[in-house]
Amino acid sequence: MAGESYVKVGLPGIVVGYAHSVNDQLGLRVDAGTTGNTQRDRTESGVPYRASAKYNRVGLFGDYHPFGGRFRLTAGLTINDASVKLDSRFDGVTPVTINETTITPTAADYFKAHVKIPRLTPYFGIGWGHQPRETGFGFVADIGVSIGKAKVTVDQNLVENYPGLISQADVDAETRQLKDDVGKLRVLPHLALGMSYRY
Repeated sequence: MAGESYVKVGLPGIVVGYAHSVNDQLGLRVDAGTTGNTQRDRTESGVPYRASAKYNRVGLFGDYHPFGGRFRLTAGLTINDASVKLDSRFDGVTPVTINETTITPTAADYFKAHVKIPRLTPYFGIGWGHQPRETGFGFVADIGVSIGKAKVTVDQNLVENYPGLISQADVDAETRQLKDDVGKLRVLPHLALGMSYRY
């Protein structure tokens, strides 16, 4: 059966890959995708942050074409390098509230959070294309999810620098709020459209 190279755009960013048909209904694929590194300012739980995100992954997939046509069911495994880092942007002028305690941190103070996606995640989805066909160009599409619980870790110096004002209980409460806001991620969506060429 023929092989196929393809390029897609969507989530996760730009994807390039190779597909090989085992028979009329089964196929195997491997691809790599990246969104690169992005940054933007945001506020979580009243604390201003600079958010830095990256999403790189390699996918190993099996495709099943139940009707022998273009529609397919896909299952597989994604190997991820994906995370979000939140670095506080204190300026010594703007007050912030940690739990229920308000302080005015200096630029030397920090409250950092790291949201890490699991290294390995199972993938399930549906798609269009990669079926056995004649040589030439074709259309491909994917909709699916990688499943895995994000892990949140926090680093800060506020308890040390503001004794009597900020306690570890305040930091723990802020961490729980962060987990509720950005750490509750359970799935990574995949949505991509592209072109393929079958040899």
